[in-house]
Amino acid sequence: LSSPSGLTHESHKKDVEQVYLRCSEGSIEWMYPTGALIVNLRPNTSPASYKHLTVCIKPFKDSAGANIYLEKTGELKLLVRDGDRSPSKVYCFGYDQGGLFIEATPQQDISRKITGFQYELMSRGIASDLHTVSAPCRPCSDTEVLLAVCTSDFVIRGSIQDVTNQAEEQESVIHVGVNKLYRQKSKVFQLTGESGNWRGQIKTLLECGVKPGDGDFLFTGRMHFGEARLGCAPRFKDFQRMYKEAKDKGLNPCEIGPD
Repeated sequence: LSSPSGLTHESHKKDVEQVYLRCSEGSIEWMYPTGALIVNLRPNTSPASYKHLTVCIKPFKDSAGANIYLEKTGELKLLVRDGDRSPSKVYCFGYDQGGLFIEATPQQDISRKITGFQYELMSRGIASDLHTVSAPCRPCSDTEVLLAVCTSDFVIRGSIQDVTNQAEEQESVIHVGVNKLYRQKSKVFQLTGESGNWRGQIKTLLECGVKPGDGDFLFTGRMHFGEARLGCAPRFKDFQRMYKEAKDKGLNPCEIGPD
C-alpha cells in the first residue's frame, strides 16, 4: 500500500511526485490530490519479461479528485475520468504500453478527496483468460480442464448452493459448498462455524447464465483483486473420466487424485 499525500505539496500545486512500486499487486491511495503523481511499476523480475506483463487497475468505489492516464513518451491516454462510477470496472493494458500518470482535478475543497485503486501485474496469458471477450462462457475442452487443474489459483470439488445475480456489475456470484479442497491461493473457501462445512463464493459473468443445479462440479479459476473468478468448471464425473483417460495414456500434465 502506497499512500502519498497532496498536502505536502499544497504550496506547489503543479508539482509532479513519483512513486516506485516493486510488488506485483497492491494498492495506491493518494490523499488530498494536488498536482500530479507518476506511478512507476518496477516488479522484481527480469526486465526482459516486462513485455509479457499486463497491468490491471481497479479504482476504489469512492475514488475521486483526479484523472488517471496511461502515459508513454509524453502522450496521455485517459483511462479513468474523475467522477466515473463504474462499479468493479477493471482497466488493463500491456506493461510496455506505458505507465500511470494521475493528475489532480481542480477542487474547491480537497480535504474530502482521495484517489485510489488496486493494481495487479500478471502474465498476458492469465490476463487474457480473465478478460477474454470472445466466447467467455464456452465449455472448456478436456485439455484445457486438465491444464487448469495444474495452473489455477483454486481447484475444488463442490456443488452450487445458490447463485446471486448482480445486474449493475453484470456479474453472478456462485455460492459453493465445498466437498474437497485441492488447492487455494487465498482463503476464499473457509470452514463455516455453524455447519462445519467449507463454503465460498466464485464470480463469473452474468451473461453465462449460471443457475443452481444438482451434482458436483470441479471448479477452477484465478484470484483477481481478492475475488475468485471462475475458469473451467466441468461436472465432476466428466472430470474423472477425462483425468483417467489422460492418466492411462500418460498425458495428464499433473497429479491431483480425482477421487
